[in-house]
Amino acid sequence: MTSTDNAANAAKPAAKDPWELPDVSGLVVGVLGGTGDQGRGLAYRLARAGQKVIIGSRAAERARTAAEELGLGVEGADNAECARRSDIVIVAVPWDGHAKTLESLREELAGKLVVDCVNPLGFDKQGAYALKPEEGSAAQQAAALLPDSRVTAAFHHLSAVLLQDASVEEIDTDVMVLGEARADTDLVQALAGRIPGMRGVFAGRLRNAHQVESLVANLISVNRRYKAHAGLRVTDV
Repeated sequence: MTSTDNAANAAKPAAKDPWELPDVSGLVVGVLGGTGDQGRGLAYRLARAGQKVIIGSRAAERARTAAEELGLGVEGADNAECARRSDIVIVAVPWDGHAKTLESLREELAGKLVVDCVNPLGFDKQGAYALKPEEGSAAQQAAALLPDSRVTAAFHHLSAVLLQDASVEEIDTDVMVLGEARADTDLVQALAGRIPGMRGVFAGRLRNAHQVESLVANLISVNRRYKAHAGLRVTDV
């Protein structure tokens, strides 16, 4: 190796440790759809981990009632106020209200880090099955509707039952995190890691969100057959 090669190698920055994640403990997390099972469960777990949490609902009074029931310093507000006051906003609304909710909050969500955890699913006599939005996925629909927000996708594969069960100390699962900017996905990974037992794992850009969202249909089938609350673990990382 020549001295020129040595100089070039020395000039290269060291590869970043993928597990060196930022401190998100001081950030306010808003949960749109925080009165539903998934949103309420996420709000509870994050607040229990010490995060400041605001849950949002179309009706402020409903959000405030749910927040009082959760305790842990959780606050409730209408969706617009929740979005305005939060640093990170988790979207946990039903799929059939996804587009309408985000369209109405475009201004309040501008500049925010948005984490979409919505799973477009249909149900019939054969069970759950994946739907494919025109944009490709719920996360891509969110990105199209919120051009001034930083949209990521995560928290799809979590059991609402386990999230809300106060007797469960740790939730043994990985959270697949997708997004366009590493700084944003690192923040979401760090947020997932605040919940005991959880780990956020980068899983690609938003164009890969469809199969992550769709996998929930398979997990529902697993849960029904085995009477379980299945999650995911990614091996060898």
